[in-house]
Amino acid sequence: MLELLFNYKNEFIILAWISAALLIISIAIIPWIVINIPQDYFHEHYRVRISKQSAHPLITRFLAGLKNVFGFIFVVLGILMLVLPGQGILTILMGLFFMNFPGKYRLERKLVSSPKVLKSLNWIRAKANKSPLVIE
Repeated sequence: MLELLFNYKNEFIILAWISAALLIISIAIIPWIVINIPQDYFHEHYRVRISKQSAHPLITRFLAGLKNVFGFIFVVLGILMLVLPGQGILTILMGLFFMNFPGKYRLERKLVSSPKVLKSLNWIRAKANKSPLVIE
């Protein structure tokens, strides 16, 4: 085992730096996102739609694609944080919030309905004096 550490010393150092960076990023960004989620985001009546009249269709599609890429990066980082230090489940959840795909709303509600996840999200919101998320 010790030989493995010596043979892959540089890789372990890089992995440690990536792990530290992910931890710092998740500690900085995730609470900000959780605090800014509307309280009734998980209600049936709260569905944000991109207006097709608001901008040129290419700009709208570009921004939607950019949002999906950003969400995908969060999901990948969250998966990494399941084995590295960081808030893996919350990061995956935030990545899913950004992405657009069929069945997204059901998946979000199922994940957030988990008592541990909901308790974590509401704890973060309580620290910022925000009302708790309401699950329908």
